[in-house]
Amino acid sequence: MQMFYVLQALDQHSFALDMQARALQQRCLYRIAGPAQPAIRLLALMSPGDMLDNTPLEFLIENSDVQLDLLYLLPGQKLPKYIPDHDLVMVAVGESDKNHSLLMSLDAWLTDWPRPVLNRPQSVRRCARETVFQLLYDVPGLVVPTTRRLGREQARQATLPFTIRPVDTQGGNGLMKIDSLAELDAFFARHPATDYHVADYVDYRSDDGCYRKFRIALIDGQPYLCHLAISEHWMVHYRSAGMNLDAGKRAEEADAMARFDYDFSQRHQQALNAITARLGLDYVVLDCSQTRDGRLLLFEADSRGWIHATDPVDLFPYKPAFMQKAFNAFRSLLLKRA
Repeated sequence: MQMFYVLQALDQHSFALDMQARALQQRCLYRIAGPAQPAIRLLALMSPGDMLDNTPLEFLIENSDVQLDLLYLLPGQKLPKYIPDHDLVMVAVGESDKNHSLLMSLDAWLTDWPRPVLNRPQSVRRCARETVFQLLYDVPGLVVPTTRRLGREQARQATLPFTIRPVDTQGGNGLMKIDSLAELDAFFARHPATDYHVADYVDYRSDDGCYRKFRIALIDGQPYLCHLAISEHWMVHYRSAGMNLDAGKRAEEADAMARFDYDFSQRHQQALNAITARLGLDYVVLDCSQTRDGRLLLFEADSRGWIHATDPVDLFPYKPAFMQKAFNAFRSLLLKRA
């Protein structure tokens, strides 16, 4: 299992999953190193897969007094007979076609669970891209690009331009902006699949020509800014945005974090509250931006969103304090619910 984590960090995903499968043949319960006297014991229900398949809780509880047990649930199998004692349980299984049957089983298993449950499976299923649109499209002050799940022929009828990606892909994998049917045919050739998520393309460039993506963790209904990525390309990812190479971008991120609670958060409070209420998740991560007319633009809401404090402190000296606020909020959520 340790090799699984190491190989993932090295982008050796196939090899990593092979190591995980070998580990799960031996045991399904793994304890993340924690304190000798934990203040709270958290049990996470996991599915086999990489770090995009489950909520990466390890980063949220690092260096805290929370004990974290990861219990992997294998497809087609019942709950194991031995379940470690815990103060509360959290569904870390992410929404996907692959995990649909497992989430349905968890609905039944957790109905009368003897401990408090965070991120109930019926709420996790609301993170499907087309479901997020259906739940939130009419929220005042919020823009959610029209998102549909389509087959190839249906996608060919969609109004250009749009973005498309195979269902169950994450992190920008297989995501492309389509401006012509020729581009769409080339996309299908490179990414064969049964179904695709097709979303209206919204031009969200700022006046300086750059694109800005905010990653916000909603923890017990409260928003925490975990990064601001600034890129010259419409598909914004923190690692490819060159934040480590541009002191001006880092200065803007630091300022956004410092002002977040009384600026961004206040301006979009109504929309953020509606997202919390309609999704019904205790912990969810939003990737979002702002439209040119000042509305909140939501790209994704996902319980598997990755927030962390692993950026080098010499380049990002402002980040640890703000990330610790989010980690403290997660710990407070655990203590409150337990």
